[in-house]
Amino acid sequence: MCRVTAPNQVSPVPPADLPGTLGALRASGHHYRTVKQEIRDNLLARMRAGAERFPGVVGYQDTVLPEVERALLAGHDMVLLGERGQGKTRLIRSLGALLDEWTPVIPGSVLNEHPMHPLTPASRALVDERGDELPIGWLHRSMRYGEKLATPDTSVGDLIGDVDPIRIAQGRTLGDPETIHFGLVPRTNRGIFAVNELPDLAERIQVALLNVLEERDIQVRGYQLRLPLDLLLVASANPEDYTNRGRIITPLKDRFGAEIRTHYPVDLELELALIRQEADLVATVPEHVLEVLARFARAVRESPSVDPRSGVSARFGIAAAETVAAAALRRAGLLAGLAAPAAGGSPGSAAEGVREEAPVARVGDAVSVTSTLRGKVEFESGEEGREIEILAHLLRTATAETFRARLAGLDLSGFTALVGEGGVIETGELVSSAELLRQVGTVPGLAKVLDRLGLGDAPGPEEAAAGVEFVLEGLHLTRRLDKDVTESGRTVYGGRG
Repeated sequence: MCRVTAPNQVSPVPPADLPGTLGALRASGHHYRTVKQEIRDNLLARMRAGAERFPGVVGYQDTVLPEVERALLAGHDMVLLGERGQGKTRLIRSLGALLDEWTPVIPGSVLNEHPMHPLTPASRALVDERGDELPIGWLHRSMRYGEKLATPDTSVGDLIGDVDPIRIAQGRTLGDPETIHFGLVPRTNRGIFAVNELPDLAERIQVALLNVLEERDIQVRGYQLRLPLDLLLVASANPEDYTNRGRIITPLKDRFGAEIRTHYPVDLELELALIRQEADLVATVPEHVLEVLARFARAVRESPSVDPRSGVSARFGIAAAETVAAAALRRAGLLAGLAAPAAGGSPGSAAEGVREEAPVARVGDAVSVTSTLRGKVEFESGEEGREIEILAHLLRTATAETFRARLAGLDLSGFTALVGEGGVIETGELVSSAELLRQVGTVPGLAKVLDRLGLGDAPGPEEAAAGVEFVLEGLHLTRRLDKDVTESGRTVYGGRG
């Protein structure tokens, strides 16, 4: 993903071998190109080289990205339509990587004017006066991307510009472009400008964008400036709002050359790939636990109890993975604190001879996400008060599906035999891996289970404990073991009576 440079971030320093004057620029063979020509040429070059065109964008290779490429090759402004959390902003920001790394500008120009194509009267006069001796600057592509989250309080001045009363007071006339304080769109001239949640703009603000999209000029307080802006305008919107009955004016819809529908990951593997790429995990989360969370996110998205118009963001699964990792880290920290004083050490220090628990997530850690992530889901109105119950049911369903998918066909009788004749196995938030494995002992078939779960040829006790707990939970969900949760928070698995 390309990194968007914040407004106060300093542009990277250009290489010393770039031309420093307009004459040297012409001598180097440089030719002026519009932004859309520039993007088209660079996109084609990447295609011919077999290089990645949209780094960091997952799940759109066969659906959305071909449509985006066709729009860019056609030179169309575009709007991406999709529910929240479908990666629209990520995709838009990745377009900046298709710009030239460095582009020449007239120093001091707020419109990033090209020295071979000046726009304002002042810049044209400067080029005529200095000629080939005109010094030029270089702008990095990270500084050629502008973005605005549409909000009801956004003004025409914010996006387009307004008359500067101080310059009027200095004696300039209203028709002088020098009296204008330019807004975000003109200041992104020769770049890419994105409007997120376009329908949230007031209608009068949407009208202000009409000339930008079609005539490529701007109007400020009734004065029309003939500034042929050179930019790619990209917007995002929710399909529910982007209709004739929604909050978008029809003439503005007509100005966009392409409307592209985005979507959530179409299959489980893409959901998993997205979580692996985006989640910032503070502990090890085994693959089978990630799969449970990916299935959970998809189950919530498809649930009839959830409002389909709102959608369930891809951030739901990402946040779930981060929460589960944090639960594992918390357990490791608490167990270390409990072990130290018992061995005569000071609180917070590892006891001599006691192995410190490594933070590895277990399937039981996923229970906490049902309460912490319910705010990310919009439920149907009739489900008020049942949110956690619904999420807990869907999590159990996802766990059972993963159990069947991962361990189907294996002989798990060795695990059920562990709790025969009144025996029990305790696990939970404060049960260490060593304690859980001590209760289990040697189990026939454990090696095959750990292999199926991808926990390696020589898993540590934490990975082995994660595998054992997953089997116990799966056996419970498939009605082969009983389960109870004690007042202290421990989970007790026992034989079915």
